Formats: sequence, C-alpha cells, structure tokens
Amino acid sequence: MPPTISGREAYRVPFRSLAPFLLISFGLAWGILGLFIFLQEPMEAVFGHLTGNHPLFFLAVYAPAIAAFTLVAHNGGLAGLRCFLGRALLWRCSVAWYAFLIIGIPLVFISGSAIRGNLLTEPFPFASFRALLVALVLAVVKGPVEEFGWRGLALPLLQRKFAPIWAGLILGAIWGLWHLPAFLLSGTQQSEWSFTTFLAGCLAISVIATALFNRSHGSILLTGFFHFSLMNPIFPDAQPYDTCLLIIVATLVVWWSRKEMFTKEMSVTEVIPHGNVADG
Repeated sequence: MPPTISGREAYRVPFRSLAPFLLISFGLAWGILGLFIFLQEPMEAVFGHLTGNHPLFFLAVYAPAIAAFTLVAHNGGLAGLRCFLGRALLWRCSVAWYAFLIIGIPLVFISGSAIRGNLLTEPFPFASFRALLVALVLAVVKGPVEEFGWRGLALPLLQRKFAPIWAGLILGAIWGLWHLPAFLLSGTQQSEWSFTTFLAGCLAISVIATALFNRSHGSILLTGFFHFSLMNPIFPDAQPYDTCLLIIVATLVVWWSRKEMFTKEMSVTEVIPHGNVADG
C-alpha cells in the first residue's frame, strides 16, 4: 500500500530504492544470461538457442524497467505509477537538442562510417521493406524501454547525491557493466564488440543523456528516442569511430552546459513528478 500521508513525500521514491533497483536489474538480466553461459546445453534444450531476439533476452533487457515499475508502484501506488509513466509523454525541449537528435546522431554514424571507409562499400543490410520494418520495430521495443529504469529512476536518485556530470558517469559505468554477460554469450550482437570500447561509449552516452534528461525536465520519451537512435538499424556500421565521436560530443555538451552539469541547479531529482501526483 502507498503511504497515507498527503503531499510530495507521499510519493517520494527514497534514495535507498537504488539498491533494490540494481539488485533486480542485475539479478534478472545476469541470472538469465548467466544460465545460458554456464548451463548452455540444458538451457538450449528447453528454451532454444539464445539470440538478441529471443523472448528471454527481451526479458533480460527489460529488467531495469521492470525494477523501476516495481519500485514506483511500491512507493506511489497506481497514482504514482501513472505519473511516472507520464514522463514518457514529455516532449518539450530546446530546438538545439532536437537538431542533435534528428540531425546530429545520424551525422555521427555517417561520419564514423566514412572514417572507417565502409560508407559507400557495404550494401544496404535489408533485402526487403518488411525486413527493415521488423528491424525498426525491434529496435524501438528493445533498448529504449531500459530508459524507464536508467534515466527514469536511477538518474534522479543519483542526482540527489551528485552533480549531473558525476551522476551521469556513475550511471554510465553501471549501465556498461550491466551489459557484460551479453559480451560473453555467442549469438548476441555484443559478442562481436569490444567491451572496453563499449564501456567508453556508455560513459559518453550517459553524460549526454543526463544533460538531455535534465534539459527536458525529466523526459523519458526523448532519452528513449536518443537510445533508439543509437541502435537505429538504418545507420551504417561505424565502430569504433562512432564511439570516438560520441566522446567528443559528450565533451562538448559538458563544456557548453558546464554550469548545469557541475551544479544541481537544474537537476531532476524526483522519480515521480510530484506536481502531477497532487493533481491526480
């Protein structure tokens, strides 16, 4: 049952919720992937070969969101959960951020691919429009859902204790480490990547997402779109140069927003937007 006291504190998700959030996120994801790593034959005999599109892989990917929904419902009940989900409808942000999301991100991948030398040499990876549509849908319903946990719950909690730059870096390290089992499992996309490069990318992406989250007053919609853009199957393969360019972008974002990134003046620290809860 949610607390019976009225006002802001009735729906406040306490900082101590970060511990169960991490336990659920890591426990569910690492538990599923760990079983396929250490008990591969019996798991595949029952569930089949694990790939990036396997239902159990989706369940592992959804672990941060599942953790966030569980903790928000525990602390705020259905009213709090409804207000939390309202963050997925927040769209107001500066034109500069929209330009970055719509134009800047594609330029990162196009430029990285051009540096790599495969921009005009690799064929389009989809043989039909249906195959492209399926890939786009999978990209939408997979990674971006994580943002309900990482930016929706974990980041506001961390920003109660740390300035945005440090909260973003801490969360980026946690986020990168959370992906580690996927690098040890054949059949996943991550198994073909370098974990060190991926971790560096997570740190850069998390810093950018932190600035975007605060500037958009806690929008999960825009951070989710940012996440999707990084997974967009239409973009050319630009590794590892896309990571290098994202690090440069993150550095520019920190410099441009240095006052906001090194102070808590514009930090979003509430998981459940209390103003909306009061209305509900």
